[in-house]
Parts: sequence; C-alpha cells; structure tokens
Amino acid sequence: MKQVYFITGTDTGVGKTVLTCLFLKGLRARGVNAVALKPICSGGRGDARTIFSAINGALALDEINPWYFRAPLAPLLAAREENRKIELAQVVARIRAMRKRFDLLIVEGAGGLLSPLGGNAAEFNSRDLISALRAKPVVVAPNRLGVVNHVLLTLDALPKNLRSRAKVVLMAARKPDSSAATNGKLLAEFFPLERIILLPRLKLTRTFQFPGMTRSIGALLSE
Repeated sequence: MKQVYFITGTDTGVGKTVLTCLFLKGLRARGVNAVALKPICSGGRGDARTIFSAINGALALDEINPWYFRAPLAPLLAAREENRKIELAQVVARIRAMRKRFDLLIVEGAGGLLSPLGGNAAEFNSRDLISALRAKPVVVAPNRLGVVNHVLLTLDALPKNLRSRAKVVLMAARKPDSSAATNGKLLAEFFPLERIILLPRLKLTRTFQFPGMTRSIGALLSE
C-alpha cells in the first residue's frame, strides 16, 4: 500500500523541514521511491526550496509547493490578502495524485496542527488533511521546558484512531535547558515510549546526514 507520513508540529519553526528532509534522504538511501511535499507555504518559500534540494530534481518546485502566499501570516490569512482561496478537496486531490507516482510520500504541514490553512466558511487545517489522507502523523516539537504540555495538547487534538498511529519527535534545542534530559521520560508516562524519538541538534548539510540517522529512520517507519 502507498504510505503517507504527515509531518506536523506543536508550533511553527520547530524543525519540521529539517526532519522532513532527513527522513526523505534516509528513505531514498534505502532505495525507497519516496518524495516530500510542502503543499502550502506562506511568508517565504525557503522550506519548499530546501525540500527541492533534498530530492535532487525528482519534482519541480511548484509540484512540491503548489500553493504559496507572500504574507508572513497563517496561510488562510495570507491567501485572503491575495484574494485567493484553497479548498481542502483541492489539496487532498493533489496529494493523492502524487501518491500514485511514489511508494512513500512525506507531507509537511504549515505551522502547528490546528493552524488554519484555507477554506471559506469552514476552514481546514493539518488535522483535516491527515484525516482525509489517512496519513501517519509525526509530531515534531523542540525538546525544552513546556514541551510535554505542548505535545500532549497536540496529540489530544488528533482523532483517537490517528493518535494511536502517531510518532513524537523531540528535537534538541540549540541551547538545551535542564528539562531536556527528562522530557522524554515524563512524556512516556502519557504516551508509549516506543513512539517517542529523541534527536540531537540537527543541521542540514549538503549530504543531509546526521549520526544515528539509520536508527532514527527505522524508528519512524516501525509500527
């Protein structure tokens, strides 16, 4: 079965794109016919361009990122400033069409799980996309004080059937605080330990590699 992983987060700027690219490169190194998409961007196209670099021309930039808006706002508001509108059905159809071309698809959301992405009277968000695509959610969060609350709120916002399939990735902060050593253990009291992945401070390089990548990719793929 064609699989879709959806990279979401507790907030914007938490490391979704870094994880997306490293996950993608790890899969392709294993011989998996995989690509990543950033369907919706606002305020800059840097994330989509980073993904474009990671897939070595497998897709054009406009295929990776079909909807781009200039204003540095939530995509729903940024689209309104340009008198444009995105519908959930459009985005789902585009992703499903791409899924037919590849064995595994990684979709990176914009902002946090509930950040409004588009729509009119009934706006949609990443949770709606995950549900429509029956994707496997990966929740990315910075490993710092307050992360347990933020992760649990995000997980609680997922439908129960999706929450049971989710993975949580705690990304090391640039300047770790004293909570970083215990956040994973505390979170494991509320969420299965085997679904929590702790990653070191990651920085994208030309090779998109980091120590322990193979092990981490395996943890993301495991059921």
